[in-house]
Amino acid sequence: MSAAKTTRPTVPLRILTAVPVCDGHDSAVTTINIELARHGIEVIYLGYHQAASAIVRAAIQEDVNVVGLSSYNGGHIVFFKEVVDQLTKLGSGDIPVFGGGGGTITKADERVMKRQGTDCIYFAGTSLDTMVAEIKRNYGLVAKPRARFKGDRALARAITIAETESLEARRPRRAGSAGEVARAPKKKPFVVGVAGPGGAGKSTLIDELTSRFLRNNSAGRIALLANDPSHPDTGGAILGDRVSAIYSQDDRVFFRSLATRGSLTGLSAAAPAAIDILKNSGEFDLILVESVGVGQESDPFRILGKGPPLVDATLFVLAPYYGGRIQLQKIALLAGADLVALNKCDHPMAHTARAEIQARLDQNSKNQKLHATTAAKHFDLGVDALFAAIARRGHLPVSAGGEKACSTADPL
Repeated sequence: MSAAKTTRPTVPLRILTAVPVCDGHDSAVTTINIELARHGIEVIYLGYHQAASAIVRAAIQEDVNVVGLSSYNGGHIVFFKEVVDQLTKLGSGDIPVFGGGGGTITKADERVMKRQGTDCIYFAGTSLDTMVAEIKRNYGLVAKPRARFKGDRALARAITIAETESLEARRPRRAGSAGEVARAPKKKPFVVGVAGPGGAGKSTLIDELTSRFLRNNSAGRIALLANDPSHPDTGGAILGDRVSAIYSQDDRVFFRSLATRGSLTGLSAAAPAAIDILKNSGEFDLILVESVGVGQESDPFRILGKGPPLVDATLFVLAPYYGGRIQLQKIALLAGADLVALNKCDHPMAHTARAEIQARLDQNSKNQKLHATTAAKHFDLGVDALFAAIARRGHLPVSAGGEKACSTADPL
C-alpha cells in the first residue's frame, strides 16, 4: 500500500485542477487527477486553455479547498499571480493555489511566485505519493459557515455544508439554516431534471440549453447542478462536467458539481437540499439538475410516484445506439418524462431510432413529443426547439426563432 493511502476521510477534500490559457499540455494533470481520485479526493477538472477568470469563477462556485494548476507554457509567474489576485479581489483569498510545471518552473521562479501568493510548487521528480499526502495534510479542512461570504461563494458554501451533513447522516439543512443564504425568494425558478444513460451527451446538451437561456433572457440567471459518481472503494471522484460547460463562463451561470458519495439514486444525497438552496436564494430563473448516467429502472427525480418530485419537469436524453426496441420497453423514465430528446442525431442510426422511440412514446398515450437534437452543433435547430418547449413550460422568455424551430425542426 502506498504511503498516501489512508482511511477514507469523513468529508472528501475538493480540489479544482486546470491548465492555463495558451497551454494544451494535459497529460500530466490527467495523471495527477486520476491519482488524487484514487486516494479519496474529489477532483473538479476544468480542462486546458483556461483563463484566470474561468478558474477563479469555478473555484468560488465549487467552494473548493484548493486550486491546482499545471503550467507548461512559460507564463506561470504572471498567470498564478493573476489567479491569486482575482480570488483575493472577489473575497475568496482563503482558497490557496498550488501548482507545477515539470522543468518549466525554476527554483528562482518559485521564490517569486510564493512572494506573490502561490502556496506551493511541485517540481519534476516529486512522487505522486508525496504530492497526494501533502495535499491531504495541507488542504483537507472541513468547511464551516462564513457570514462574510457573499453572492456565489455564500451559495456554494451552503451547498458544501449540506453535502457534509448528508454524508454524516444528519438532516440536510433547509433554507434559513446556519451557513445558508437566508432571504425571501424574489422569484420562483423552473427546475428541470435531466437524466439518461451515460454517453447520451447530457452535459453538452445542457451547455447548449444554457446558451439559449442566456440569449433569450438578458438579465436572468441559470443554475446547473451536475452529479457524477464517486468511486465505491476510495470515495474519490473526477467531476468533469465543467469541461463540456463552455457557457458556464458567463457570470449569469452558477455551476456546481456534486459527487454521489455513496448515494445510489443517481443524485447526491445532498441534491434535494442543494436544489432548495438555489430555489430559495431568489437568484435564478431556471435550474437544470443533471443526474449520473442512469439505467433502466432509475428514477432520480422521484417522478414515478415514489415521493414528492424533486423537479418541476424532467428531460430524458437518449443516443441512437440504445440497443434496440426491446431496450426501450425497459426504460421506466420514458413513461414519465415530460420531455424526451434523441441526441446525436447526426449518427447514422438516428433515423431508425427516432421512429422507434416515438413509437415507444406513443404507447404511453401522453402526447409526448420526441425532440431530435445534435448538441455538438452550436446552432442546432433541434436544441432551439427543445429550449422553446422548456421555456413554455417554465414561462421563460423565448425568441420567435426558437418558437419557429419548435414547430419545424423535428417532425416525425
